[in-house]
Amino acid sequence: MLSKKRKAYISGMKVAMYISTGLTAALVIFLVAYVFIKGIPHISWELLSTKPSYISGRIGILPDILNTLYIVLATLIFVIPLGVGAAIYLTEYAKNKKLVGMIEYAAEALSGIPSIIYGLVGMLFFCQFLGFKTSLLAGSLTLVIMNLPTVMRTTQESLKTVPQSYRDGAFGLGAGKWRVIKTVVLPGCVDGVITGCILSIGRILGESAALLFTAGFAHALNGIFEGLTSPGASLTVALYVYAKEQGEFGVAFAIAAILMILTLLINLSATFVSKHFAKKREF
Repeated sequence: MLSKKRKAYISGMKVAMYISTGLTAALVIFLVAYVFIKGIPHISWELLSTKPSYISGRIGILPDILNTLYIVLATLIFVIPLGVGAAIYLTEYAKNKKLVGMIEYAAEALSGIPSIIYGLVGMLFFCQFLGFKTSLLAGSLTLVIMNLPTVMRTTQESLKTVPQSYRDGAFGLGAGKWRVIKTVVLPGCVDGVITGCILSIGRILGESAALLFTAGFAHALNGIFEGLTSPGASLTVALYVYAKEQGEFGVAFAIAAILMILTLLINLSATFVSKHFAKKREF
């Protein structure tokens, strides 16, 4: 039998957990509801489909939406092969465990560096030293460095979930190292790899400090190739400019609502992908 003191302690801990859970849920609901209430009324087709006109005073965020899309695509083109390739090498090929441990430690350290430092380094290296100047390409390459540890570590953990017996069985059938990785290991952890890549998109969408230094905040409407070599504002940078520099808080809340919707969709997509591939593995 539990003593009265022990029962009181258990009851107190349960109450504390309920209160913590309730406060956390309430804060999230309040934040999402507040942004939606403030932002959704200001979202219009004109806002989404036009560019700003300083002559007529029209405000449009189409260039910012396209710039965000260009940055996401350019970042993923570089970060996915680099991150997945590095993870495969460290998990499947590397023999020096000390070297692997050092690289993993460096990746974890990079994950904790403030984004504004990445922006400063990106401005000095990509914009000035390599001569890319202030452009979406320089911003994308800076985000590649920021997201590389996340993609690499997520892929590594996914690769480690594949049982060693699967590899041994494939080797026993005469398959080579790369064929085992391609046909056995990667299909067995593809859900974790894709989930990590999807979640990295959320970080790309939410980044602003690094892009202020490297991509700039122009609202020009360009094609993808011209846009990557030109300065441009992403949605997060545009939110900062409209709220801080121009005092257009209605537009800022509209952008915030759009970003919130995109974030929710990304998280739901990651959950759906993970469950989908988990069900496929069961069959």
